[in-house]
Amino acid sequence: MAKLKLSSYFDEIYTKGEFPKFKIFVDGKWIATKKKQDLISSTDGKKLAEIALADAEDIDYAVESANKNKNKIREMAAIDRLELMNRVMLGIEEHKEEIARVLVAESGKALSSARGEINASIERMRLSMEDSKKIIGEYLPGDWASDTSEKVAIVIREPIGVVLGISPFNYPVYTSIAKILPALLAGNTVILKPPSADPIAFMMCAEIFRKSGLPSGTLQVITGSGSETGDLLSTNNKIDMISFTGSTSVGKHIASIAGLKKVHLELGGKGNALVLADADLEIAGKQCVKGSLELAGQRCDAISRILVVESVYDKFIKKVKEHISDFKFGDPTKSDDITMGPVISAEAAERIDKMVKDSINKGAKLLAGGKHKGAYYEPTLLVDVPLTAEIANEETFGPVITIIKVKDTEEAINVANDSKYGLDSCVFTKDFYNAWETMKALQSGNVTLNAAPSHGTAYFPFGGVKESGYGKEGVGYTIEEMTTVKTMVFDLSPKHLGKTYKGTFKE
Repeated sequence: MAKLKLSSYFDEIYTKGEFPKFKIFVDGKWIATKKKQDLISSTDGKKLAEIALADAEDIDYAVESANKNKNKIREMAAIDRLELMNRVMLGIEEHKEEIARVLVAESGKALSSARGEINASIERMRLSMEDSKKIIGEYLPGDWASDTSEKVAIVIREPIGVVLGISPFNYPVYTSIAKILPALLAGNTVILKPPSADPIAFMMCAEIFRKSGLPSGTLQVITGSGSETGDLLSTNNKIDMISFTGSTSVGKHIASIAGLKKVHLELGGKGNALVLADADLEIAGKQCVKGSLELAGQRCDAISRILVVESVYDKFIKKVKEHISDFKFGDPTKSDDITMGPVISAEAAERIDKMVKDSINKGAKLLAGGKHKGAYYEPTLLVDVPLTAEIANEETFGPVITIIKVKDTEEAINVANDSKYGLDSCVFTKDFYNAWETMKALQSGNVTLNAAPSHGTAYFPFGGVKESGYGKEGVGYTIEEMTTVKTMVFDLSPKHLGKTYKGTFKE
């Protein structure tokens, strides 16, 4: 792979050398750290850059800066915040092709997926700015209750304080923007920890924030490992809220060490697709392949297992086999036409392979794929997968289409609900009443009819149940999560301005 090259606009975020050495962003400045770690590209397994490792001193500096600069963003007029974020949005739009190609180089995403992520980030910014105007309060007259008849209250929403955002490797730019923008629009300061595997594209966005005039200290960007940097940030009692997107195991860990601060968790899933007897099999086949293989299956909302009613089982498998070739597999740095690249690392490919082999050993049939080299794992089709297989129950996070035969709709619902996860599901049927009954019965935070789950710009709210987390993401909903309600009560009785309760009400 050619060495990573950035335009001069981004000179401040790294030090030049044989490999670019990236910095952290604290108190309005890009600063070098004592330690670095190699960033290995999944596209060829070679070193691409060096990423800063923040230590305890760096983290204390960032947290101190976020706290001392709260008033800079909180006291800024909302219209000024909107104008600032609009400048950021336009800056990302101007540099989106460069950011997308860096994202391809570091994460292994197909260029079409990388461009889609940056475009979704821009659209999310636009929608969030529109929705931020709904951060309003309400007036409550107290005379609807006997004990408050001479009082009134005003209920307002205030910024929660310092928000820590922790983003995943699969959407490092979009998820980071989706955490930062609502937090800043609501008047919070933000500390953002991007993923260790692919942080550079977002760091480029952070420089756009800086050059667009974001007040110093209102955004900090800290890179480092989750086990060290993430834990030091999560346990810090000067942080008021954590917004985490990632695996269930890490989410549980964060919840266990965070203390009394507010925690919002968007975690893993075992996305079910239910293909019922009356489904349109062409639509179901195409959508299930898309939902399983898009972004090499590395999505919390990916279709992770497909439950097919036995009366249409064989016909459905035939449709799936027809659509696997819809995805062009290969090195995304070699061709812009590639639509599915590697998974995030060779270790991730090995984990996926163990799950595939386990299912075959337990009776599943391999109809396509099943081979890997380095971080590249072929689009894979498994059928007749038994429920005892690990891949039938655990999140795959890889490009494997997992098909399970069920007797009828009732069994499909029972299998789907017999899971510790509950993030996303989808149902394929042409009958409205079947759709309504099945969608209502599924224990899932989100259910989609006749299409693979896809959250895009998060215009619709989403969030899981059970071990898929708690709290809602989405335009408007995220801003609400990042504010706190304050009730201000006014006693009007000293001036006899209230309405005195006389106890005269009768049936």
